[in-house]
Amino acid sequence: MYLITMDALNKGMSHYVFVVYRNVIATVTLGPFAFFLERKVRPKMTARIFSQIMAVAFVEIILDQCFTFLGMKLTSASFASAVMNSVPSITFVLAIIFRLERMNIKELGCLAKVVGTVVSLGGAFLMTLYKGPVVNVAGSSASHASQPENVNDPTGSHWLIGACFLLIGCAGFSAFYILQAMTLRKYPAEMSLATWICFVGALQSSALTIFMEHDRPHAWSLGWDSRLLASVYSGIVTSAIQFYVQGMVIKTTGPVFVTAFNPLRMIIVTAMACIILSEKLHLGSIIGGVVVVIGLYLVVWGKAKEQKQVMPPLPEKDTQQGQQQLPVTIPRSDGNDNKAQLVIIGDKNNDVEAIRSSVEGQSQ
Repeated sequence: MYLITMDALNKGMSHYVFVVYRNVIATVTLGPFAFFLERKVRPKMTARIFSQIMAVAFVEIILDQCFTFLGMKLTSASFASAVMNSVPSITFVLAIIFRLERMNIKELGCLAKVVGTVVSLGGAFLMTLYKGPVVNVAGSSASHASQPENVNDPTGSHWLIGACFLLIGCAGFSAFYILQAMTLRKYPAEMSLATWICFVGALQSSALTIFMEHDRPHAWSLGWDSRLLASVYSGIVTSAIQFYVQGMVIKTTGPVFVTAFNPLRMIIVTAMACIILSEKLHLGSIIGGVVVVIGLYLVVWGKAKEQKQVMPPLPEKDTQQGQQQLPVTIPRSDGNDNKAQLVIIGDKNNDVEAIRSSVEGQSQ
């Protein structure tokens, strides 16, 4: 998505228009599946749930997508994917604020999460403020004809502004994880929720695009090139499929675990951007990326250690004993008199006592 979108933006596509098309396509793609497959599990829509969906759509579509693509347009695809690695740390901080993660600084796991958060944020700021010399990679070149001015130029006037926009997008993306996890508690239909987010986000981004591009009506036009491909691919894969799968995983493991896989995006995008888009790779991005990954996996390791302490495995013997104490009512026939008797499955003494009491009652 980063590579295709960057090529579309380089060809003059408005990132505001791109966000609109992306979410419209995602809504049309995911809507029919959500309508038919979740008819029995989809809860009733209320005003409170819809207001939460509007908030989720705003932080994801407006803050995350609009600012991220604007920042990527002013910097580069590899730099944008690298800065987005600060999302797990920001998500962790927000999860503590909203009590989705517990905090006990005396525990080793919690201490690792805190240290990892600080290290990861430091790596993100290092990538933002320090560029360093260009690292020559096979396939990369010093210049690229299709790239706009100031892209990949650390001395460009728009580079720092683009980095700030990317950090705003990171904050919006982190807030999206948190709000999505909170909304799923009251609206536990992942596919329907993803459809609503894309639909409301399309309306919000349309209003913003009409305001921002009112003097450029031709900005809405698409051609048979990467502009159309970027809209279709991002709508189907990055919005529709990602939001649905992400919601399923968040519902099971929480928002912090989902963000643990972001460093893979940085590694893949940086390598492909240097080869395909001929982007410059700076030493600061490499060092900062390594620092971010180290901090991120400190957070993941700390969370895994906490989960082991909070949820110890139950002994097999205790589990079997618990299963043996389940009372089950069984109809039993004694002669012409049919009476239901309460017995304890798996406990022979209780079975004998229950049957004996029933027989004595019948004889009396």
